Amino acid sequence: MDLLRNPFKGVVADVKGRAAWYKHDWVAGFRSGFRILAPTMYIFFASALPVIAFGEQLSTATNGILTTVETMASTAICGIVHSILGGQPLLIVGVAEPTIIMYTYLYNFARKQEGLGDRLYLAWAGWVCIWTAIMLFLLAMFNASNVISRFTRVAGELFGMLITVLFLQEAIKGMIREFSVHEDADNSLTIFQFHWIYVNGLLGVIFSIGLLYTALGTRRARSWLYGLGWLRGFIADYGVPLMVIVWTALSYTLPSKVPSGVPRRLSSPLPWEASSLRHWTVAKDLFSVPPAYIFAAIVPALMVAGLYFFDHSVASQLAQQKEFNLKKPSAYHYDILVLGFMVLLCGLIGIPPSNGVLPQSPMHTRSLAVLKRQLLRQKMVDTAKEGMVNRSSSLEIYGKMQEVFIEMDTEQNADSVDKELKGLKDAVLQEGDEQGKLGREFDPRKYIEAHLPVRVNEQRLSNLLQSLLVGGCVGAMPVIRVIPTSVLWGYFAYMAIDSLPGNQFWERIQLLFIASSRRYKVLEGPHASFVETVPSKTITVFTIFQFVYLLICFGITWIPIAGVLFPVPFFLMILIRQYALPKFFDPNHLRELDAAEYEELEGVPELTLEEAMSDAGSCPSRPDAEILDELTTNRGELKHRTSSSLREERHLQSNRFLQMQFSQAYDGREVARGTEAFM
Repeated sequence: MDLLRNPFKGVVADVKGRAAWYKHDWVAGFRSGFRILAPTMYIFFASALPVIAFGEQLSTATNGILTTVETMASTAICGIVHSILGGQPLLIVGVAEPTIIMYTYLYNFARKQEGLGDRLYLAWAGWVCIWTAIMLFLLAMFNASNVISRFTRVAGELFGMLITVLFLQEAIKGMIREFSVHEDADNSLTIFQFHWIYVNGLLGVIFSIGLLYTALGTRRARSWLYGLGWLRGFIADYGVPLMVIVWTALSYTLPSKVPSGVPRRLSSPLPWEASSLRHWTVAKDLFSVPPAYIFAAIVPALMVAGLYFFDHSVASQLAQQKEFNLKKPSAYHYDILVLGFMVLLCGLIGIPPSNGVLPQSPMHTRSLAVLKRQLLRQKMVDTAKEGMVNRSSSLEIYGKMQEVFIEMDTEQNADSVDKELKGLKDAVLQEGDEQGKLGREFDPRKYIEAHLPVRVNEQRLSNLLQSLLVGGCVGAMPVIRVIPTSVLWGYFAYMAIDSLPGNQFWERIQLLFIASSRRYKVLEGPHASFVETVPSKTITVFTIFQFVYLLICFGITWIPIAGVLFPVPFFLMILIRQYALPKFFDPNHLRELDAAEYEELEGVPELTLEEAMSDAGSCPSRPDAEILDELTTNRGELKHRTSSSLREERHLQSNRFLQMQFSQAYDGREVARGTEAFM
């Protein structure tokens, strides 16, 4: 009730907090110079490719009424608006899969209604956007973002897994369509003869699997054994769009006897053609929609508003995780208000709305963290080496590094610096001898990499530039249309598979198929904390519950009209998590399985090869991007690595767990040997 008694309290506080930093947001961007182009291009490709794929999916679902032109225009327009007027400029907005799903349901409903049909589909969708915008305004007015913490990991990962399943479904359906002919196609054309349809399908399988395999390979390029560091980093950052280009180029190497329509390519019209221009004036048709349908639009608007509120807020949270150490305030309430204006604008010009997207938002923050961290680390390493040459004490060397940190991180005060650098200070001082001197084998890079806080170049310029680049792609549609549709189906499969690592729901599903005698293998590498702290039976029951719930959510999406209600189970999960689950699971176990942070424990071996090499003084400095890759899930969530002190607190419990696992493994091997001897 306190939220209702203070309307706009959150919005006003957000505006005041961000207004003080608005000038700095731009100054920090321009001060970065040409270095800002690296994160800009990185996030541009990460944003543009999904939007192109979603556009083709929407074109198929709406019979060409909405296409890639509209999805890219929405992403560009909303991105520009948010980068200039939004509260959190690190948040990336774009057309996402939930929007495609909802617009597909709206089209399937509208085309069957005599009062709507294809002619008034966009006008009716405009009314859905108007009602959605009103609801988002109300949510912002009454400070609804204060309750976003109720959407815990269990709901978020269920939603992520549903999107993953829908990506796979779209990839499979797309591949099946490569072997078929559209019902409106001219069967007299050569490309629709049986043998060419079959060739088109086989080529589609090759291009889809080829894109999937090579894209997944380039995703892990930073960990390759071969190649220079900068080359591996370039492939890891830009390998996926590069593979789209490679497989598109290969589609033009076919023999000359193959008809030009094989393989099939994007069917989007050009932005200056009449079919792409009609939606801009959809506002004039708004009052041609019958009144009954205007008010009926409230039902899907409720679902869309809830989806956008949840999706936008979670994306914003992950873009400003506390591990990123952002120094500027958040603006959750104000950003929901801005989102309402963007949804209203998109509805009035007949394009699908954009909202905060994952994993692009935390990817954007991470790319800017690399930019700032590189400068800090190199300066601090040089300072430490200079102190070692001058035979300074460990305390003096730390003092010089602290001065560099304060000088380059001007937003900090002395108290917060002492707190954040405490780990680095303790590590450096422990390496000193009785006189406080450091030995020649001391490697400052090792300790700076381990204890240097993450720093992010918080600014608006990179978001604005990448949005302008997406807008430029609208004019490049003649080039984009050469991409084979089968390459996009492979990209859908890539997005599905790439979203799985880091999803604890998926990790627990995998754990169900690992024999108890082999679970000790999981403990040998980095693993989620619940593996050691929660009994296997509890993990199994909780995972089965989530899996059944996922099947229910997926089943709802198949219901022709009621499928528009598919977000309802995720809203109900708030009540189930708060009131039902605590009655069936131990509170401590539930807290571990539904933790707010991704807590990860290091592997059992106490001395890794990298530590052994660094002890010998031969461990080179690793690139910042590689370090952040290791500490970040594919969803963009930073892992919370347990400190050595906490590891020691759990040591006794872990030993008991390990003894049990090794005992089971030993018993299993003994039984196997006895069986072999008996045979």
